[in-house]
Amino acid sequence: MTDNLSQLSFDDLVRRVRACTICAEVLPHEPRPVIQISESARILVVGQAPGRRVHETGLPFNDPSGDRLRQWMGVTRDTFYDEQKLAILPMGFCYPGTGKSGDLPPRPECAPAWREALLERLPAIGLTLVIGQYAHAWHLASSRKSVTANVQHWRDYWPDLLPMPHPSPRNNLWLRRNPWFEKEVVPELQLRIARLLEP
Repeated sequence: MTDNLSQLSFDDLVRRVRACTICAEVLPHEPRPVIQISESARILVVGQAPGRRVHETGLPFNDPSGDRLRQWMGVTRDTFYDEQKLAILPMGFCYPGTGKSGDLPPRPECAPAWREALLERLPAIGLTLVIGQYAHAWHLASSRKSVTANVQHWRDYWPDLLPMPHPSPRNNLWLRRNPWFEKEVVPELQLRIARLLEP
């Protein structure tokens, strides 16, 4: 699967990703990789894996988590879904199904198969938003023991990368316990994004 991916054209690589079936036997539904990508994108959003609603619509972050994320970023839906400006590459591209306490983790086969090849095709990225524990583990060279610890040390990665909590409503308690995130970090994030998206 991963051999010679660097030799593919950008369009051919994206087509292969969107046709991927490597997890088909263990997914609860037919594979539907959900990504958004363009070589001109200035911002990269790295989430966990699509939820059920995203699987059904094929639109990343098309749920309450996405509403909060766009609010944090200070962008409209139109800007968020403009692939020329913003790439979205979750750690797992397909909906992994639901467990006892929410969606299951991203499938472990996905990132090793595709991630490096896709990231290499994003030369214009000025900011990567790294959301949740699985994204932290992959993208942070010095990932700490918890999401909270990573987010507390956000300035260690700024301004090229921002470790973030998940914007899911399930994280409301975390946000109440850590009000500094929306008071201190979100305004800096919005300023950075506005600068990156200037014409």
